[in-house]
Order: sequence, then structure tokens, then C-alpha cells
Amino acid sequence: MTQRRPGFPARIDRPAGAGPRPPSQPAPRRDAPMPQGVGLDSAAVRARMVQRLAASGIASPAVLQAMGSVERHRFVDTALVNQAYEDTSLPIGLGQTISKPSIVARMTELLLGAEGARAAGLGRVLEIGTGCGYQAAVLGRVAREVYTIERLRALHEKARDNLRPWRLANVHLIFGDGTVGYAKGAPYAAIIAAAGGETLPQAWIDQLAVGGRLVAPMVGAGGHQVLLVIDKTMHGLKQNVLEAVHFVPLKSGIA
Repeated sequence: MTQRRPGFPARIDRPAGAGPRPPSQPAPRRDAPMPQGVGLDSAAVRARMVQRLAASGIASPAVLQAMGSVERHRFVDTALVNQAYEDTSLPIGLGQTISKPSIVARMTELLLGAEGARAAGLGRVLEIGTGCGYQAAVLGRVAREVYTIERLRALHEKARDNLRPWRLANVHLIFGDGTVGYAKGAPYAAIIAAAGGETLPQAWIDQLAVGGRLVAPMVGAGGHQVLLVIDKTMHGLKQNVLEAVHFVPLKSGIA
């Protein structure tokens, strides 16, 4: 008997035969709480952010559209909303941060560049480290299905509250240890991590589909983090080391 996959708490029933909701369709409910700030509800603010991303080298129309449609100020604390569209990471509590828009866009674009994604679109994605839910919301706009796992219960609950207004039925939140991945949803077309350690957990490699891509920070020579891209091919793993990055340390267990 096929085991039923976990559903997102805000799943909405669809008419029979309507098929899955396209990733680009969901929008946040307008009755959701709106942080106060100058111009934060204006599409022009995000449009300027997207222009900066494009100027920095982000070329994927799907990524740029997703970055322009997901309202980042909904995922940060009220005191920080005026910095929401600056290209900076911001604290979200418990020693964790929301990644800079440029790194969110960069890592998402790298996932879309995988062999399997280029051929058939981005399928099922596993995100390690939900945080406040911002990266998951962006992924929900470009992937068919997203599983996102968070080890800190308070952040898992915060992400659930942040994502609920978006009604992303293709995004599934899991509370658990990200270092062991999520075998029930495997194999994954892509895996993305928001924390870096000295080695990659073997579980991530095992749960990655052939033709899939893993994008994660890893501590390299000299103790500095670099962005690592691993493609799983029929002939084995292909690894590329990219630019220096700065993420929180990868930890196991739950808290």
C-alpha cells in the first residue's frame, strides 16, 4: 500500500479533475496581517530588487518572477521590515537568519540548472532548514513539490504561520532532523541546504535522484564556507565548488 505523503496545513481542496495548482498561481490572502512600513506593499519595491538581481547575473525568468512575487517583508520581524528588500541577511530568532535575496535567487537558479530540471522542469525538492519559510515560498513558485524540514520547533511553527496565507498546496513542512533528510519523499530532483558543515550527510546523496542536483554550503579549506554543487549522474557524482558564502552551521537533532 502506498504511504500517503504529509500535507501542508493550509491545503485547499481542488475541484475533481482540476489537477495540481500551478506553482505560479497561489497568492497570499489579503486579510493576512500586513507589517507596517513605507512602500512595503508596493510591487515597485520588489521590482527594484528584481532589477538588482538581474543586474547581478540572475538570468532565469522563473526565478526573477518568483523573487518579485514573494513578499519578503512578510517573513521578517516587524522591526526589520524597512530592511526587507535590501540585499542582506536578517535575524529571525534562535541564532538563525533569513538569507540575502541574492543568495536565495542564486541557489534557486542553480537548482533549475540541473540536467533533470532542464529537461522536464524542477520536480520534487527537499529543503534542509526551513527557517522562516522564505526560501520555501520561492521554491514553491518554481518547483512542482517542495518538502522543507526544520529542526527547531519554534522556527517550524513560525514558518507554518508565515506560509499559511500563501496557500501553497505544493509545499510540505516537516519538523525533524535535516541531516538525515526525508526518505519518505525521496528521490528528489533537487536538494538545497541553508546550513553548512565540514561534510555532506550521506543521506542527502542517497535521496537525490539520478539527474538531480544538490546545492549546499560546505566548510572548505581554511575553515571558510563555499557553495557546493553536486550533480548525480549515471556515472557517479560531479562536484563543483563555487563562491564563498556564509550560512549558519549545520546541526543534527531537534530542539
